[in-house]
Amino acid sequence: MANLVTLFMMWFIVVCTIYNVKLLVHGSVRGESTRFYDFKVQTKRVTKLCNSKDIVTVNGMFPGPVIYAQEDDRIIVKVTNKTPFNVTLHWHGIRQRLSCWYDGPSFITQCPIQAGQSFTYNFTVVNQKGTFFWHAHVSWLRGTVHGAMIVYPKNKVPFPFRSPYQEQIIILGEYWLQDLQEIEHATLVSGGAPPPADAYTINSHPGPNYNCSINDVYQLNVIPGRTYLLRLINAGLNTENFFAIANHKLMIVEADAEYTKPFMTDTVMIGPGQTLNVLVLADQPVGKYSMAVAPYKSGKIVKYQNVSAIAYFNYIGAKSNGSYLPAKLPKLDDKLAVKTVMDGLRSLNQVNVFKEIDKNIFITIGLNVKKCHSKSPKQNCQAMNNGILTASMNNISFVHPHISILEAYYKKINGSYTEDFPDAPSKFYDFVNGAPNNIPYDTESLNGTRTKVLEYGTKVQLILQNTGTVNIENHPIHIHGYSFYVVGYGTGNYDPLTAQFNLVDPPYMNTIGVPVGGWAAVRFVADNPGVWYMHCHIEVHQSWGLGMVFIVKNGKGDLQSLPHPPPDLPSC
Repeated sequence: MANLVTLFMMWFIVVCTIYNVKLLVHGSVRGESTRFYDFKVQTKRVTKLCNSKDIVTVNGMFPGPVIYAQEDDRIIVKVTNKTPFNVTLHWHGIRQRLSCWYDGPSFITQCPIQAGQSFTYNFTVVNQKGTFFWHAHVSWLRGTVHGAMIVYPKNKVPFPFRSPYQEQIIILGEYWLQDLQEIEHATLVSGGAPPPADAYTINSHPGPNYNCSINDVYQLNVIPGRTYLLRLINAGLNTENFFAIANHKLMIVEADAEYTKPFMTDTVMIGPGQTLNVLVLADQPVGKYSMAVAPYKSGKIVKYQNVSAIAYFNYIGAKSNGSYLPAKLPKLDDKLAVKTVMDGLRSLNQVNVFKEIDKNIFITIGLNVKKCHSKSPKQNCQAMNNGILTASMNNISFVHPHISILEAYYKKINGSYTEDFPDAPSKFYDFVNGAPNNIPYDTESLNGTRTKVLEYGTKVQLILQNTGTVNIENHPIHIHGYSFYVVGYGTGNYDPLTAQFNLVDPPYMNTIGVPVGGWAAVRFVADNPGVWYMHCHIEVHQSWGLGMVFIVKNGKGDLQSLPHPPPDLPSC
């Protein structure tokens, strides 16, 4: 009988999806229409760079299937895990209004979906539209388990820019010949840094610069005189990337799924977790032009793959066997090129950023080195001075618990986390230039699963301060459950007396690249109850502990309270 009920419900949802039927969403948030997707996480044999291996995919696709929706739609995704690995999926940039249970980070809002099990994600895209993406949020599976999520404006609501002739998803990624989970395990066991990627990819294709890849190239065919919208997504694990098209300008019109004032540039830098929409006019002579991806070398001691990924921006009518015109990218450590684009990002319209702050939190971010206590230091202590690499916020390395923090918070289960994440580091000094660097003795961090509790409606300002404890580099910091106004950023140490803020039209983002040796200031209102992870989107930094958790308490009304957990929530 239970199977018949399940089959009826599945049939009902599909029918509602086909006929655009309006349904009530979990948590009393209504969706305009419902989109149903069936995701099977499974392994697939692929051949790249002269080698074959099994990778984890969704529905056998790499990148995975695209989710399409409209603003205020309800999205239902049944995820069945057909691999031997634990799996969760995160809907990056979706604010999950009253649907924190479906946010996806493992051991933060849910326990993983274990082998052979299923879990149905059910949420509404409330007042959001633009380019998002989904990805695995457990271990390093994000390297191959990811895909685009495109949310269009409501019917008859136009883009605030000239409608393109065509649009195309461009997903930047990284590819390793070795199994990703083996790399993660070996890296953490070694105490040192991970190996660089074997290749960068564009829509999973490395392009002609790599071994055995002369035909493993993505190509976008264009018509002269037409305008194309490229939806850029960086789904890579550990590298921020420059992107450019030979002899073509890029007009940025959206960042992190929020419209921006049009801004013209030759190149963009896009970090893991970030999305950009750019308009490209095919206004050059008929030919084949390269779309190129190269690393942004923000960290001086970090090893990078130095070979660029190439795709083709190919004019219809060009010689099929002709050579391509190479793109000109900035120097790989060009911080000015990054700053120039960030300076150009502005919200499309004037916004109302709050000026009175309820909670001001100062957070240092960076790497640490711990002393070696291993009996086999050559194998386990391969960081500088025979130490072990970690990462921290306010000198606390985040430790994932063994049950989800959200479940522990909701059910009042003690012992898995504490509520004492500090509002500021324990010591203030010259964070950028004068950080203690007597490695590993003065750079050790504490360990803990610490959270910061916020009352509903709290007006929050975060100052994110880069540190030079081990290595200054750009950190793409992502906050789950919220977008935020980037009201300021700069180089050096944050100084409230000299910092310049934009409270008129700052960009509204969900992932901010905290500048090399600098700081960023963001503001948001804590009006979405639940448990929300904030972390660096460079995967190895997250593995080392560069993260923390906000707990936002319930408000007073029904639409200000976290609903009950779903009945099929995975157990640990």
